[in-house]
Amino acid sequence: MDPYLGYEIALAAVVAYGLVVYALWRGGRIGPERNISLLGPALMLKTGRGRAALDRWGRFVRFWTAASDLGIALAAVAMVTIVGLLVVGAVVSTRLTPAQAPSVSEAIGLPGINPVIPIGYGILALVIGIVLHELSHGVVARSQKIGVKSLGILWCVVPVGAFVEQDDADMAAASRRRRDRVAAAGVLANFALAAVFFAALSGLVASSVVPNATGVGIAYVEPNTPAANHSLAAGDIIISLDHNATPTVSAFETAIDHTRPFKPVELTYYNVSSGRPTNATFLLAANPSNHSRGYLGIAVYGLTPGQLRQTLVWPFGSSSGPAVGAVDWLILPLATIEPIGSPTSSFFHLSGPLAGSSPGAFWIGANILYWLAWMNLLLGLSNALPLVPLDGGLLFRDFAASIAARVRAGWTSAHLDEFGARAAVVASVLVLLLLAWQFVVPRLG
Repeated sequence: MDPYLGYEIALAAVVAYGLVVYALWRGGRIGPERNISLLGPALMLKTGRGRAALDRWGRFVRFWTAASDLGIALAAVAMVTIVGLLVVGAVVSTRLTPAQAPSVSEAIGLPGINPVIPIGYGILALVIGIVLHELSHGVVARSQKIGVKSLGILWCVVPVGAFVEQDDADMAAASRRRRDRVAAAGVLANFALAAVFFAALSGLVASSVVPNATGVGIAYVEPNTPAANHSLAAGDIIISLDHNATPTVSAFETAIDHTRPFKPVELTYYNVSSGRPTNATFLLAANPSNHSRGYLGIAVYGLTPGQLRQTLVWPFGSSSGPAVGAVDWLILPLATIEPIGSPTSSFFHLSGPLAGSSPGAFWIGANILYWLAWMNLLLGLSNALPLVPLDGGLLFRDFAASIAARVRAGWTSAHLDEFGARAAVVASVLVLLLLAWQFVVPRLG
């Protein structure tokens, strides 16, 4: 099989897309005033349909004004937070070796490019997040008496984008506060959606998911080891080792540390095949890295089934503290736990109203909710970056102009706007440098 087949298909698709765009342009079908125009390499497919709906939804002026004012505050907090994380990342990167340096694909939050984001769940969540993000801009724009010229989709954006095109003249004539409400609306929408989907996932798991046993979950069994020879399998749960309960990973590791090679130990574990706890005696091998220690031949997850359930239901209630619980929730994909499927789903059974439903269908639904929450949180944070043309870049421009207005009372409105625009450019350059720093600096060592 051709090892470059994927690249060849991608190149052929790009060439075909370019030919189609060129043919449309030659035929006069693409232009700023037409229903199809270009935004960089992407096609903007525009329509005036939907503007009446934006008018209807935007007539609740007081609600949208209050909500978008909250959005401005949230966007400011998110902006400081994400820039702070970039600074911390830049400092940490100075201590990394070239082998430890992250790849560029890990910094791009797009399904199919980022190795952590699954294509199916990621595309669904990204499309929903982008569409509702853009609709929020349109609704708030109309509530602030700013016109909307068109709505539509962006084609040839991975996988597909959406836009709401505000009237440039109305935006320029609007006060900074009104412009900022429109800019912050998308960030607010993504954070609100993340909270809604998080709550839906929490309620679903809390009412339906029960761990099969209290212990540590087996992620992998190494062939030709004591565990494999006694039919331990991924999805089983270690309950105790040599009569020492193993409710946590640290308890399991402590119990293993006290074993010796070629000595029998008694293991109690939940056998996923039989659906009940099982007792067995194992003759351990020698640990490859420490010959005085017994070796079972399994890898366990960093979160026990009980801890994983807690993380999905309410991570801030983690026994390790709310900050650790929140981080655990965020990095479930990095820990290869989310999307939840085999063997992770084997740690649980369904109860309550959904006890008789298909576990496979249940976990697909739960995974969709998780990725909808996760991707909307990512969209909200990334759009808060002070980087033009993101929402955060537009907000930073007006933040800088507002601060300058208090310090430089004699400056005209045009002078303040010029200062804000320059400040936004400087901030954008600094953000790009911070982003590049984490990938370049470790590789210079």
